[in-house]
Amino acid sequence: MRKLLSILLLTACATVTNAQVTEKVIDNTPDSIGKALMSRPAPGTTRQGNNPVLFLIGNSTMRNGTLGNGNNGQWGWGYFFNKYFDGRRISVENQALGGMSTRTFYTDLWPAVRDALKAGDWVIVSIGHNDSADFFDAKRARGVIPGVDPDTLVTGFNERKHINDTVYSYGTYLRRYIDEIRSRGAHPILMSLTPRDAYDEQGRVIRKPHTQWAAYVAAIEGVPFVDLNEISGQQIDTFSTWKKKYHFHGDHIHTSQFGAELNARSAAEGLFASHHPLLKPLQEMMMNVARPVCDVNRQPGKPVVFITGDSTVKNNDSDDNGMWGWGSQAGLIFDDTKITWSNQAKAGRSTRSFIREGRWEKVYNSLQPGDYVLIQFGHNDICSVTDPKERGVIASTKDTCHVYKMEKDGRYELVYSFGWYLRKMIDDAREKGATPILLSLTPRNEWPGGKVERRNDTYGKWYREVVEATGVEFVDVHNISADFLDKKFASKDAAKSKKRASKYFNHDHTHTSKAGAQMNARSVAKGLRAIGSPLATYLKK
Repeated sequence: MRKLLSILLLTACATVTNAQVTEKVIDNTPDSIGKALMSRPAPGTTRQGNNPVLFLIGNSTMRNGTLGNGNNGQWGWGYFFNKYFDGRRISVENQALGGMSTRTFYTDLWPAVRDALKAGDWVIVSIGHNDSADFFDAKRARGVIPGVDPDTLVTGFNERKHINDTVYSYGTYLRRYIDEIRSRGAHPILMSLTPRDAYDEQGRVIRKPHTQWAAYVAAIEGVPFVDLNEISGQQIDTFSTWKKKYHFHGDHIHTSQFGAELNARSAAEGLFASHHPLLKPLQEMMMNVARPVCDVNRQPGKPVVFITGDSTVKNNDSDDNGMWGWGSQAGLIFDDTKITWSNQAKAGRSTRSFIREGRWEKVYNSLQPGDYVLIQFGHNDICSVTDPKERGVIASTKDTCHVYKMEKDGRYELVYSFGWYLRKMIDDAREKGATPILLSLTPRNEWPGGKVERRNDTYGKWYREVVEATGVEFVDVHNISADFLDKKFASKDAAKSKKRASKYFNHDHTHTSKAGAQMNARSVAKGLRAIGSPLATYLKK
């Protein structure tokens, strides 16, 4: 079992680069600045009326790729930062560019941003990943002197610009940003760098010295400082090795969407939690900082079982003659004097869309040690990846991913395999001290050869591969309910079998009636008892 897990974890995520899936990406350096400048908004153009603008100054960890739209599978956190601000009061403008250092941003891009600043604007400066490089080389010439000494400098011939040049310390460039921001009546904010996929002997994220340098400059200059590296680093330190890896993509610095969103939230939480008095006006324009959670009536001494899935788990659940999901019948099997259940399933969702829409995040944020999570997906997963519903996944359990361009709005998304999404939910639940339990999908009202359809060569195979890789508890609802249906309705006449079984289905061959929902709920209970799950102790006698 653990051997397969090791194989899966060592398989690298591949980004497909053909025209059908993704576009060729140009790594942004000063050499590609012409194309990049056309992709970034002209400084200050997002301003609405007399509202302030929050400018973001950084490198590829803040804005990745020439277009900054994830078409290489990598995202910068600046792309997701605007969700934490009231757009009616302030606009967030990501002026970062990949490949930049404090020095090259200051010389090449900063003048245009500085000239766009107005009194009352805000500027976050979080840059430094590229500062440890050559001073005067022909390709980039972006290195700076380590530390904060205002008097140290190096002079030489800049081969990239073909000029005599002077290089200063990291702290000197930060001071220059601060002075020039203030000269325009705007408000500077310093942030430390984003964490890298690099760890010390204890397995903790390595904290780079730039944090201390930026904190020192901020303290001396009386500027708000947010330790983004530490806030994100503390979270990453709690992750499994596998989870740490997928927050990055392609290398050890650049983040996937998961990593970029983590850093964006960390930056927002750091700003919002700061007691620096100069930040109060900005904090009043922030929103969505509190982590979303499920609405659960949690009672002392009683664990919660969270139920996730699609329409076969949660449907209209109201009309006796309508469509029902088995989660609505949880009271039929669980003892409410011992446990509380929360049905968080949503019709039409796949593993991918359940996670992308933030539904899993709410469950994850709500989990406490001792809780349980039932995970049941499949009916909507193996379909088109790029169609407007955007719910298809790669049909395997390999630790693989590809970049796809969505049909609806041209958005790019890094899509993973069916097994990958299941393992993510399993891993997340365990991280929070909860017990994940994988459930196979419910059977459909299809009767090839007069016996109910079994999907054991696809979904069944994938579930078992995930079980072998992770050791997760597994309830084979698919075959337990199918055994029940075969026993009652199997015959040599497929049409007859399907008609007789229709009392357990409604509307089509997938969605269940109330009787069908109750059947599947009983199958869940039967399966929990059969595997000796600790959750079985919370079932009704």
